[in-house]
Amino acid sequence: MKIAFVYFSSSGNTHQLVQAAINAVKENNIETFVYRIQGSDIIDGRFDNRNLLQVLDHCHAIVFASPTYMGGVAAQFKAFADATSETWCKQAWAGKIAAGITCGSAPNGDQTSTLNYFVTFASQHGMLWLGLANAYGYSDNSVNRLGCQLGVVASCETDSVHATDLATAKYLGKRLSKLIKNN
Repeated sequence: MKIAFVYFSSSGNTHQLVQAAINAVKENNIETFVYRIQGSDIIDGRFDNRNLLQVLDHCHAIVFASPTYMGGVAAQFKAFADATSETWCKQAWAGKIAAGITCGSAPNGDQTSTLNYFVTFASQHGMLWLGLANAYGYSDNSVNRLGCQLGVVASCETDSVHATDLATAKYLGKRLSKLIKNN
């Protein structure tokens, strides 16, 4: 079993959230593959890394993560998504589990638009979406501070991620691990 994390992070906040989820997956003895999209992956405006796409074909789940910029995913992540068109044609990711992580500077900075993009992207690939399953304020889990069921949403005004948002990312990692182990 292997869970992949594909993400872009500029300020480091998205990286911190992804790392919290990865730590939870590793605590459950599930192998991870982590790929942080770099500017050097984009050549003449196109993402170019066929090896990455081949690795993702063999993972059981993929977590997508990007900061929310101007109401959507970062251009670097979008370049990656566009490069998966051949994978889409083959439906090589059909049946895999997908989840998403994002952050923005405002508590309601249209982060759900980014998560909705991830859901649409995953659905085009035939993937199955995994949300949080934790209603804000109705449990003692101390997660989902911003009340988004679709995935991990964080609000980061500085280079420091709120502890509850990190706990939410860890919660998603645990939830994903449990689901993968039971399938």
